[in-house]
Amino acid sequence: MKSIRVLPLLLIASIVTVSAISGFRPQKQDEPWTTKQLLAPADLARIINDTKAKQPIIISIGPGAVIKGSVDIGSVKEKENLDKLTQELKTLPRDADIVIYCGCCPFEHCPNIRPAFQLLNQMKFTNHKLLNLEHNVKIDWINKNYPVMQ
Repeated sequence: MKSIRVLPLLLIASIVTVSAISGFRPQKQDEPWTTKQLLAPADLARIINDTKAKQPIIISIGPGAVIKGSVDIGSVKEKENLDKLTQELKTLPRDADIVIYCGCCPFEHCPNIRPAFQLLNQMKFTNHKLLNLEHNVKIDWINKNYPVMQ
């Protein structure tokens, strides 16, 4: 009987251990994006470098546009820049391929990505993604020699 009670505890301990070893961190439940809406930097770099690929609309919602071809909105934590983003989005079809990024810091500290992504959701966009810059734009984009503004 005791082994039946211990089995669930061993299973939970195994999952926690494997998760810690592999670096897996589940997405916080309250984020406005899903894991499917995160775009790896290498994937975006590959698209930008492929002249035959359909190019997404890339929008910088942080302190400055760094990525090649991106539109510089500015930090959307400031109301005037969030309004600027709203105006920019009003000109686009709701099924436009859109990638937003900030890159000032890791997601858990970023003041810009949540208001921007929530706005995209509220405006009913259907194909928008958040560039998954795990650390910041310098480490996860520039240092990897991905395409930058000239």
